[in-house]
Amino acid sequence: MKRHALSTRLWHWVNLLCVVVLFMSGLTISNAHRRLYWGDWGFAAEQAWLTVPRFPDWMTIPGYYSLAVARDWHILMAWPFALGLLFMWIVMLANRHFKRDIATSRKEWKPAAIRHDIVQHLRLDFDHEGGKYNFLQKLAYGLVLGVFLPMMVFTGIAISPGMEPTFGWLVELLGGRQSARSLHFIFAFAIAGFFVVHIVSVILAGPIRQIRDMITGGREG
Repeated sequence: MKRHALSTRLWHWVNLLCVVVLFMSGLTISNAHRRLYWGDWGFAAEQAWLTVPRFPDWMTIPGYYSLAVARDWHILMAWPFALGLLFMWIVMLANRHFKRDIATSRKEWKPAAIRHDIVQHLRLDFDHEGGKYNFLQKLAYGLVLGVFLPMMVFTGIAISPGMEPTFGWLVELLGGRQSARSLHFIFAFAIAGFFVVHIVSVILAGPIRQIRDMITGGREG
């Protein structure tokens, strides 16, 4: 049995490309107006709840300030990002990958079990029994797949002017267009934070084997 199914591996690498391009082009879009607001509208500094730093050109796509080019890259990658996430959820539910490997059990939520898992991580012991992932990994993957990535899609739709006539109800549900924009920013950086933690974990757990398994599938056990 393969440790990682072909569908998981394909989605992993395509999603990585999409997220990196979306994030870097999003930084250029952020540079165009660096203040965030709640509600339906906002522009002035005194109305903002946060003023975002200006991101340097080496962090952005393109590598210079161009709002039009950044939007083109953002839209180009938004579609494979959203459709890829939908595909992954359909596959995970169909082949029971989510229920088998990611869904947590009541036993795993016991305080003693959570403390034990945290201590093991602090000791850089990533072994786990009875499944592919331990509790903290399941929790992280569940949040990313079930909350962070879907919210990027929903908030992205809500702040797209062309989508508002059809998805006005979504804008209202998210508390207004400016609230959706703020949430889009928050979840983007939550995904960036997960990305950093994920890379560090891969390095600590043995990067050669981890990357090889995500390319070839590896072997269970």
